[in-house]
Amino acid sequence: MKELSETIGVELSFPNSFLEKGHFQERDLILVDKIPLAFQIQTDNGKKWYPTIRGVLAWNMETSWAAVDHGAIPFLMNGADCMGAGIHSADPEIEAGNLIWIRDQQHGKPLAIGVAMVSGNEMVEMTKGKAIKTIHWVGDELWELET
Repeated sequence: MKELSETIGVELSFPNSFLEKGHFQERDLILVDKIPLAFQIQTDNGKKWYPTIRGVLAWNMETSWAAVDHGAIPFLMNGADCMGAGIHSADPEIEAGNLIWIRDQQHGKPLAIGVAMVSGNEMVEMTKGKAIKTIHWVGDELWELET
């Protein structure tokens, strides 16, 4: 939980919650009151814990994000990687290889989780090419498990 707390920038505490560890599609999950709020992802630097989309919502995550325009949303909802041309702003602290969340530009709601292929500043400047490899999105099997 310490790694997850550091990732999201919030001290996690679950005094009255039912915590479980589960496994779904080759990934370990942390379930809080039966809702998967975090999952373990294999990265170039080893396995890392990161919030699911529901975790981003539950913990009001404010770092490691990229915001996309309305035109990118249908593609993300089908599991497509995020193209740089659709990104209008991003956390400048993002580095290539970081786990990040993608939000809609207008409402700030999380749409997907992915791995940055370039830095946050580079994403914003891109006019073509992939910027984020998508690994979890609203509507995928993990999202459906969460409801």
